[in-house]
Amino acid sequence: MSDRPYNVLFLCTGNSARSIIAEAILNRLGQGKFKAYSAGSQPKGEVHPYALQLLKTLNHDTSFARSKNWEEFAIPGAPQMDFVFTVCDNAANEACPVWPGQPMTAHWGVPDPAVAEGTEAEKHFAFDDTYRMLNNRISIFISLPMTSLDKLALQRRLDEIGRDVPKAG
Repeated sequence: MSDRPYNVLFLCTGNSARSIIAEAILNRLGQGKFKAYSAGSQPKGEVHPYALQLLKTLNHDTSFARSKNWEEFAIPGAPQMDFVFTVCDNAANEACPVWPGQPMTAHWGVPDPAVAEGTEAEKHFAFDDTYRMLNNRISIFISLPMTSLDKLALQRRLDEIGRDVPKAG
């Protein structure tokens, strides 16, 4: 293992909810071993207020939270990523920048809570459910024996993590 934490980038189209939530979760759960970032291909320019409210309620630091373009992480001087995970189906199908260092990638699609319809309680539940799914996946990810898995076995596990949680129909 390297002397530095593994850098992980969570990608989504808007970078306003799912990828921000994933960034917060990994930075808490993976303290010292992982450093999480998030970005979007077409950032909305602001973090969804329900995402911020949920993270604050769960005592996450939200000072990091800003909606940003993924190009920030493909330029010289940007942190070199070890892992890049797409958390929305749109971002998984888009042409991503070439990431320096050839990080391992996987798709961990999660339904977009920002488009949830219904009562305020139902909309908040969609964000809670997104948090639960991402928390489960990230918990599995950080428990992987990184140094004892070869690259092919690690890629297989990363892909399995993305399939472990049922998708919305």
